[in-house]
Amino acid sequence: MSHAQDPTIGDDELATTKTAGYNPGEKKTLDEYTKLDAEDESLARWKASLGLDTASAAVDPNAPKLQLHSISLVSPSAPGGAVSIDLQQPKEQLEALKKNPLNVKEGVDYSVKIVFKVGNEILSGLKYVQVVKRAGVTVDRMEEMIGSYGPRAEPYEKKFASNEAPSGMLARSGTNTVRSRVVDDDGNVFADWTWAFKITKEW
Repeated sequence: MSHAQDPTIGDDELATTKTAGYNPGEKKTLDEYTKLDAEDESLARWKASLGLDTASAAVDPNAPKLQLHSISLVSPSAPGGAVSIDLQQPKEQLEALKKNPLNVKEGVDYSVKIVFKVGNEILSGLKYVQVVKRAGVTVDRMEEMIGSYGPRAEPYEKKFASNEAPSGMLARSGTNTVRSRVVDDDGNVFADWTWAFKITKEW
């Protein structure tokens, strides 16, 4: 999932930090992982946490490695508890997101949540990173660990730490352009998209 990006938010600003103590090690196929030493209890628990004890039979070998379903700004005060963007829309509609920003009420606490599906292999050390700019100036940057996930038919959900939306006339003065990315610790980019939000007096 990669679309034409906002040229004002460069790849260097989306570079992630390395996770301390993380060693990607040797890549294995899903089948190789499922056949790893069954006598190792800790390994068995790790495989079960990724769904490898049940999921492999149902995996579509042609499925994309990672498929994003939606991104939401979750807040108790938001209508329905969240404002969301369907990331499975056609490319043209996704491009229009930059011109049709989400409204975020000033001063509220909110959390970013993504819903995604993992396809035909284990994805390790996934991270979500976003850079927010207003009038060409970086006003916020967020980098959060998503974790490691195995293939399964049902989507996963990941909600990140809470943030407070800015308030005041200056905060409401323009549109915030956001470039978001899902990457792993090896630098592989699984999703890269641009969207926008505005700080408003009400949702």
